Amino acid sequence: MIGKILTVAIVLTGIVVAASVYYLQVYHFYDEVDLPASQIALVPRGGDSAEPIPAGGIQAIDANSSPIRFRACFDTTLSVDEARARFERVDAPPLNAPGWFDCFDADAIGAALADGQGDTFLAQKNIAYGADRVVAILPDGRGFVWHQLNNCGEKAYDGTVIGEECPPLEQFQ
Repeated sequence: MIGKILTVAIVLTGIVVAASVYYLQVYHFYDEVDLPASQIALVPRGGDSAEPIPAGGIQAIDANSSPIRFRACFDTTLSVDEARARFERVDAPPLNAPGWFDCFDADAIGAALADGQGDTFLAQKNIAYGADRVVAILPDGRGFVWHQLNNCGEKAYDGTVIGEECPPLEQFQ
């Protein structure tokens, strides 16, 4: 009888821990962010500082637990062709967002980008150590923002020696 009670206690503890971890990862750490339209900006070709683009209807979330948890959605009047002609393009597939953040469907965005319907652009290099801000624009006027690991971030998080081409970590603390 003691064995059955212990088994039930272990199983129930496992269920409670699993539910807690799920809740923490999907809901608890995220906060809605009030992102001003001036923060939706792209780096021009050959330029260093980003220029704001037309943006409205902005919805954004972020979490302090990771530099790549930021996601945002917005509407823009900037066409994909105009953006391709003026701004620096990057190859960055969208990262998944929590299911409750309805406007950001990484699979649909990724499919549209793979079909050449939209494109991704650099918004800010090293927004956090090892992470760049990326903006995707689709032909229907929807835009999406996320943070993507850059080469320095990938090296820093996989344990590879970072090297001199990466900015000093102290600059971000």
